[in-house]
Amino acid sequence: MLLPTLDLTLRAVTAAILLLLAALMLRDVRTMTAGRLAVAFAVGSAAHALSSSVGFAAPVAPWRALLIALATGNVVIFWLFTKALFGDGFIVRWWHAALWALLVGASLVNCLVLLPADAWAARLFSMSLTVATLGFVAMAIGQAIASWSVDLVEDRRQLRVFIVAAAALYAGLNAVLQLTMGGTAAPGFVDVANAALLAGIVTAIAFSLMRVGGDQLFPAVAASAAAGNGEPQAEPASADQALIAALNRLMADDRIYRQEGLSIGVLAMKLGLPEYRLRRLINQRLGYRNFNVFLNNYRIAEAKTALADPSQAAVPVITIAMDAGFQSLGPFNRAFKATTGVTPTEYRRLNIAT
Repeated sequence: MLLPTLDLTLRAVTAAILLLLAALMLRDVRTMTAGRLAVAFAVGSAAHALSSSVGFAAPVAPWRALLIALATGNVVIFWLFTKALFGDGFIVRWWHAALWALLVGASLVNCLVLLPADAWAARLFSMSLTVATLGFVAMAIGQAIASWSVDLVEDRRQLRVFIVAAAALYAGLNAVLQLTMGGTAAPGFVDVANAALLAGIVTAIAFSLMRVGGDQLFPAVAASAAAGNGEPQAEPASADQALIAALNRLMADDRIYRQEGLSIGVLAMKLGLPEYRLRRLINQRLGYRNFNVFLNNYRIAEAKTALADPSQAAVPVITIAMDAGFQSLGPFNRAFKATTGVTPTEYRRLNIAT
């Protein structure tokens, strides 16, 4: 009785922590895409905590099948959450919801239809779902790593490292166990170890989120925190003012943003600063959360001037884009439309015509 009781206790505590986190985020950040996905991820993780076990055995009660399905679909939510958390302009599309529904529906079919009829077929189907889960976890980890170098929010950068490590550890170990177990439930000590690992990770995540704070994770919270008290913001210290002036000279006068492969490390070296200090300067003094957005602000300003110049009406858009520092037309078009609301061609037509 000891192992089942310990397993149940660990899962109940983990689910309680996750549901408390969900309630707090629903209260504080429900208006933001990343906030809503965080709530959904916490609820789905609670379902996983209550329903997960290594291996499987028939029959599965309908209520447990629903929890298992929500837990299976939660890997899509995790992927979307990392995209929204680490990419401030992310928008959920209809096909994202369709992917979630597909995994949830497949899991329900497996638990309620295949497992009672053919345990071997159910095991093969379950293995396929596990492989799909690993794929979404890999994409989430890739998202966290890919934009790490251009993230200007230091606490959020550190949280990425933890999320990558925790996700890789738990999802990888859990998937390996699921793939290697037979068609029966695992021994009690395996489930207890699995539950203990999940409880430890969830507790660490909860602690990290409380330490970091919403203004570091969610852009809308940061904006409201900066302007919420209605008081004027403190003037930058004289050292920061000098650094901002030097940075402005590099960007506006020397147009260093045109340099191919410009990174924050290269820019910090030009200014004779440690990289972390330049990140903090651009983030806290200039209000940018992403280095590429900071660069593109200058690049697009130059492109807008060129596109509105009648003497450059015959210059191809791609030439203007590459002169401004973009490496290809696709990213330029996306960044330009995100900033101005129109494509570069439409912007040129509207401005030269007037």
